[in-house]
Amino acid sequence: MYSTLSDPQVTDPQVTIVVVPRERFSFTRQSLESIYQYTDLPFKLVYVDGGSPRPVQDYLQTQARERGFELIRQDRYLSPNYARNLGLRYVDTKYVVFIDNDVEVTPGWLSPLVTCAEETGASVISPLLLIGKLEEQIIHSAGGEAHVKVNQQAERSSRKFHEKMYGCNKPVATMQQHLHRQETELAEFHCMFIRTAIFEQVGCFDEGLLNTREHLDFCMLVRQAGGTVYLEPASVITYVPGPPLEWTDILFYMLRWSDAWAIASMRHFYSKWNLDKDETKLAKSTVEFRRKWTLLNPLIHRLTFGQDYPLVKKVVYRLDKLLNRYLTDRYARKYSSSSPHGIAPSQAQTTTLAEV
Repeated sequence: MYSTLSDPQVTDPQVTIVVVPRERFSFTRQSLESIYQYTDLPFKLVYVDGGSPRPVQDYLQTQARERGFELIRQDRYLSPNYARNLGLRYVDTKYVVFIDNDVEVTPGWLSPLVTCAEETGASVISPLLLIGKLEEQIIHSAGGEAHVKVNQQAERSSRKFHEKMYGCNKPVATMQQHLHRQETELAEFHCMFIRTAIFEQVGCFDEGLLNTREHLDFCMLVRQAGGTVYLEPASVITYVPGPPLEWTDILFYMLRWSDAWAIASMRHFYSKWNLDKDETKLAKSTVEFRRKWTLLNPLIHRLTFGQDYPLVKKVVYRLDKLLNRYLTDRYARKYSSSSPHGIAPSQAQTTTLAEV
C-alpha cells in the first residue's frame, strides 16, 4: 500500500485519483479507506466535496491533513461533471482516475489499469465494474457499445443513439469467457481511468450534462478524436448504491436525480449530437424510478408497516413530484446568477494543509 504526497517514499506518481460525490455522502469513509488500503502504486489524491454534512466534512478535513491530499470543498451540491472539472484543474500527472464516492476498490486495482494504458496506448480504460457487495460478484458493466447510428434513406438520413452495457446484472462466474482485456466503446464514471493528454483534444467535461449521459458523451468524444477505450477486467471495483441512505443524503439525492436535471441533460445530449429522437420522457421516468426505489418505497414501507395501501403510495408519489420541483427551482434561483445550471464555479474553496 502507498500513501499520497505526504509519504516521503512517494516520488513522481504517474496517477492522480480524483474522488467526486455521486449521489450520497454516507459511504465516504468506506470508499476513501478502501483506496488507501488497496491501491498498489504511488498516487496523488484530489477529493472534491460538495455540500456534505458536518461529520463528513470534518472527517475529510482530518484525512486531508493526515494523509496530505488536496481537498476542494463547495458548500453546495454539485453536478458530477462540474465536480470532475474542479478536480481536473489539480491534475498534473500522466494519468487520472475519476472515482465516485460510493465505490470500493479491491486489492491491486490500479496497476492493471496503468499496465493496460502502457501496453495499448488507450485513452480511457474501464475496470470490471461490479455492483453491490463484493462477495456477491454481480457485474454492473464490463464495457459496452455507445455510438450514433446513421441511417441513410433516399434524401433523408436519421441519427439515433445506440447504447448497450455488457454483462449488466450477470454473475461474474457466468461471464468469465468474455472477461479479458479488449477494446470497447464505453466506460462508466463510477471508476474511469484516463490518459490526461486526451483532454487537450476533447476539452473538459461537458457541464451541460447534469446527471445523465456524461460517460457516454465523453467516451464518444474520445473515440471521435482518435482515442481508444478499453476494458481491463484484471482491475475490479464495486459500486455500492443505496438504500439505505442517511437523512443527510436525501436532499442531495433528490437534486442529483431530479426531473429538471434529467430533462435538461437529455435535451442537451440530443442537441449536441444532432440526434433525431429526443428521449426526455425516458430520462424523466428513469430518475423517477431511482427516487421511488431508493427513497419513496422504503418510506412507504415504514408508514404502512409493510402493508399495501395504494392511497398512501399515491400521496407519497405526488408529494415527491411537488418537493422535487420545489427543490430544483429553489436551487436554480439561489445559484443561477453565476451559472446556467445553478452552480457557481467562482465560489469553489480549496482546502490546503495550512487551513485544516
